[in-house]
Amino acid sequence: MRTWILDESPGAYRAGELPDPEPGAGDVRVRLTASALNHMDLWVTKGLPRPHVPHVPGSDGAGVVDAVGEGVEEVAVGDDVVLNPAVGCGRCGQCLRDQSPLCRSFGVLGEHRWGTHAELVVVPARQVVPKPAGRSWEECAAYGLCALTAWRMLRRARLGAGETLLVVGVGGGVSSFGLLLGLTMGARVAVTSRDEAKRADALAAGAAEAYDSADERWPVQADVVFENVGAATWDKSLRSLVPGGRLVTCGGTAGSTVEVSLPRLFFRQHELIGSTMGSYREFEQVTALVARGLPVPVDAVLPVDSFPEALARLEEGAQLGKIVLRH
Repeated sequence: MRTWILDESPGAYRAGELPDPEPGAGDVRVRLTASALNHMDLWVTKGLPRPHVPHVPGSDGAGVVDAVGEGVEEVAVGDDVVLNPAVGCGRCGQCLRDQSPLCRSFGVLGEHRWGTHAELVVVPARQVVPKPAGRSWEECAAYGLCALTAWRMLRRARLGAGETLLVVGVGGGVSSFGLLLGLTMGARVAVTSRDEAKRADALAAGAAEAYDSADERWPVQADVVFENVGAATWDKSLRSLVPGGRLVTCGGTAGSTVEVSLPRLFFRQHELIGSTMGSYREFEQVTALVARGLPVPVDAVLPVDSFPEALARLEEGAQLGKIVLRH
């Protein structure tokens, strides 16, 4: 198969060929129609983390099943499917309790196993769901990792209708879905971004307020703060919480080491919540929302041969939504 390959980490991608992967028992093979970029595609080139090589990147994708392994009955050759990037073992207690992100063997497509920036990918059959009717291949390739991550974050933060949600650093994939899902859940949503165009786009999408992330303070008191920026915004995010408010985070793209004032934490009775990816049921819930019309922001669609240009756009941080590769 034709694919993008990482031969060493740290390192750079090259276009090349690898043997077609064959589905084992319980697996399906998908011929990709579209895939989408995530920051994971950049991190693995820097050894953060260092994958087994040769490595095929890509966490998100959609396509057509072209082979199934022994024992697979719920998926058939010719099915149009979307890939769930969050892989649990499906057998342990955490998986059986629908807490697969806590599975000891939990992994992510494009990080722990070969991913979607290729002609073919093999995954356990439980990783595919039917493509939502009426949505484009590009949209279906774009929502997986980021919408799933944002949905679990908001569920773990117990966001309720009528509450105020602050999405920090809007414009990237996870934060864009934080805004859209927050609105779907009935919250009043405020956002921050250093980019004026991203703030304007968020207001057009339904945000009530938009602030410059570089401001000394943000004039908002939020029940829930949605964070994935990290050290650069951490203190302002905590100061934006109401007493009893919850901050949920899935990453630290602008610094992973932060400080917490314990008196402020316990006197104001704040909650700090970590979250990673999502469960199989949560992926089905997100897919159902997409089928019912949840917007899927797509910034650009490029041919798969333009992966290096797409990576450069992602690293620049200029995108408004997801960058998609058409195969």
